[in-house]
Amino acid sequence: MDEELGTAGKKLELGSSAAAVEEIMSVDWRGRPCCCNPRRKHGGMPAAAFVLGFQAFEMMAIAAVGNNLITYVFNEMHFSLSRSANTVTNFIGTVFLLSLLGGFLSDSYLGSFWTMLIFAFVELTGFILLCVQAHLPQLRPPHCNMVSSSGQGGGPGCVEAKGFEAFIFFGALYLVALGSGCLKPNIISHGADQFRKEEPKKLSSYFNMAYLAFCIGQLFALTLLVWVQTHSGMDVGFGVSAAAMAVGLFSLVSGTLLYRNTPPRGSVFTPIAQVFVAAISKRKQICPSSSEMLHGGQHINTTCAPSSKFRFLDKACIRSGDGSSSESAWRLCTITQVEQVKTIISVLPIFACTIIFNTILAQLQTFSVQQGNSMNKQLTKHFQIPPASLQAIPYIILIFVVPLYETVFVPVARKFTGNDAGISPVQRIGTGLFIATFSMVSAALMESKRRKAALQGSNQALSIFWIAPQFLIFGLSEMFTAVGLIEFFYKQSLQGMQMHSFFTALTYCSYSFGFFLSSLLVSLVNKVSSTPSGGGWLTHNDLNKDRLDLLYWLLAALSLVNFFNFLFCSTWYSSNPPPKLSDHPNRATP
Repeated sequence: MDEELGTAGKKLELGSSAAAVEEIMSVDWRGRPCCCNPRRKHGGMPAAAFVLGFQAFEMMAIAAVGNNLITYVFNEMHFSLSRSANTVTNFIGTVFLLSLLGGFLSDSYLGSFWTMLIFAFVELTGFILLCVQAHLPQLRPPHCNMVSSSGQGGGPGCVEAKGFEAFIFFGALYLVALGSGCLKPNIISHGADQFRKEEPKKLSSYFNMAYLAFCIGQLFALTLLVWVQTHSGMDVGFGVSAAAMAVGLFSLVSGTLLYRNTPPRGSVFTPIAQVFVAAISKRKQICPSSSEMLHGGQHINTTCAPSSKFRFLDKACIRSGDGSSSESAWRLCTITQVEQVKTIISVLPIFACTIIFNTILAQLQTFSVQQGNSMNKQLTKHFQIPPASLQAIPYIILIFVVPLYETVFVPVARKFTGNDAGISPVQRIGTGLFIATFSMVSAALMESKRRKAALQGSNQALSIFWIAPQFLIFGLSEMFTAVGLIEFFYKQSLQGMQMHSFFTALTYCSYSFGFFLSSLLVSLVNKVSSTPSGGGWLTHNDLNKDRLDLLYWLLAALSLVNFFNFLFCSTWYSSNPPPKLSDHPNRATP
């Protein structure tokens, strides 16, 4: 491979375009530079289409498990309602947290394609084990009625899953989490890698299409697969998830010959650590006034001068007193390295502002499902709506809204903003965060209405469609925030950093922290709201005795405060955005 890259490099002249350089740095599945095979065109939408297919089927498989998992854990594993909710949020949080591992392995050692191939098999194995566990009675506790429970325990005769039963369940569940978590950042980044840097319109369109594939996968999971789980059993439902995962894996492999792959370049964390170590070791030195006096500064384009933020890190570029540049890499770094670290630090506040957004999502996948269980689910005389399927409502709408956003809103907004994507990723994130607040307001109002009707002994339970608006509003906000966040982080990796998967993984870490925060919030709320005469807001297995509406109001308030915090952070970030390191000719390591 090195010889082929060297031969390809000789083809470059001084005036070679960035597209030519990028084509040489991309390789096919055998590790050969894409430019060395002129008979086959690599990348583009044809290659990305196979990745989008994989994303849709993988999402279908994992969403069918995650969105209805609370029902299985509560009814079959016999965990209490609050523990069931925490089991689900911890599982989903782990999925997204493990995206960091997937991003690291991809950028550092395996590359996105091989990382996806390996962990797709891991996830498929987890689905098969879940299917076996749900099918064999000896791997589950004896059946009982958990709804008739009182207080915090289960109903009469209910035995919580423990020992070998719990081991098989959690082992299978976290195999799924490991596989899906390591896949997620690589699916997005690998698809985006099929487009060149000078194709911002196509790249922005790809992110919208990726979200459309996500919506399609979610829609099938929340309708067809949840219906199968409800009417044919969770064992059949888990089996269908395994089948969907297998089809997605076939789609991924089918595009092998067309992919443009970005080869791994060693540990992505070492250069970052070197900057901090070098800056700390030279903390007492004074930064020179001119960037040309810093290591690598003599090659910096004047339009890409070092940023004024975090100036203490610039000390990592100060040469020793004798002017030698032969110092250790842990004592002397280039300006390019330093600016990469500054970019990472600069985006962290934007990242932090999306955690509350995903805490709201956690409620819609846990307590809102139980909310629907206590309402009138009858659609026709012979058909009842599975509560988890309510989450399909926003995706049905978004399947039509996303293409309209791409074909109508973006061209119109582009005329006013001059931005190829219509509005910037930061503006898109902020719009979604603002809308998300109203999802919790709607949820609180509807839960208060439902609880009041139940306590008054109404003979006719409220229709399950009363809680549909909270899903619809959040779905609209997710179209802005989720896509904007992915695009925002991926574009940071275009600043010469070669950390595409790792930056994309930060998006999913936001989901992880949001779901873990949900578990912490539920436990904290129960502890603070508990009284000697009764339990806390969420300590019962009966929502009519709980105060879920107060939790929703709390989240609405936190969401609004979070939005104003985002306005401050985005203003700070926009006041001095990171330079375009891709314009830096200097790539030498010290």
